[in-house]
Amino acid sequence: MMQLDMIGRAAQLTAGVDEAGRGPLAGPVIAAAVILHEDRDIAGIKDSKQLTAMARERLAEEIKAKALSWGIGRADINEIDDINILQASLLAMRRAVAALTIAPQLVLVDGDHCPELDCQVRAIVRGDQTITAISAASILAKVSRDLEMEEMDRLYPGYGFARHKGYPTRQHLEALASQGICAIHRRSFGPVRRYL
Repeated sequence: MMQLDMIGRAAQLTAGVDEAGRGPLAGPVIAAAVILHEDRDIAGIKDSKQLTAMARERLAEEIKAKALSWGIGRADINEIDDINILQASLLAMRRAVAALTIAPQLVLVDGDHCPELDCQVRAIVRGDQTITAISAASILAKVSRDLEMEEMDRLYPGYGFARHKGYPTRQHLEALASQGICAIHRRSFGPVRRYL
């Protein structure tokens, strides 16, 4: 197993991976992979949940501009319903790594499950709080998914997707009760299934 001090020395070939959107009732799950450039500092990177939307968007642009490589992967609602949200998240992660223009030697994944990859991969619980590359990936995944859900709000008005991004908030559950489901709802999720 690679030691933590070696991770630092192999930083250019180490990708951080995280996903956004496991908990919502609607929309895709989106993952990002980031290989940071060790000579290009980006101030303020931390877990996306600890940042404002404005800070995330600013950092996402800087990460894309300064990273050695970055990639986005997604799994849509049909895949989520077919293979379950965990497997869809791992699929999105594999697609994010495949989208990198440089093949990493090591992939560090936030959480406790690893996607199957053609390189070393380690799962790190709370990695988005401790590994900068994973934090960067969490920012790209969150910003990418939020933008997509804002577009879905225009396509499917009345559910409040721009506000809650598909999570099971009171507003969302009330909209489900009054309007029923729409094309981007995850039919395998209990709160949605009851309205089929």
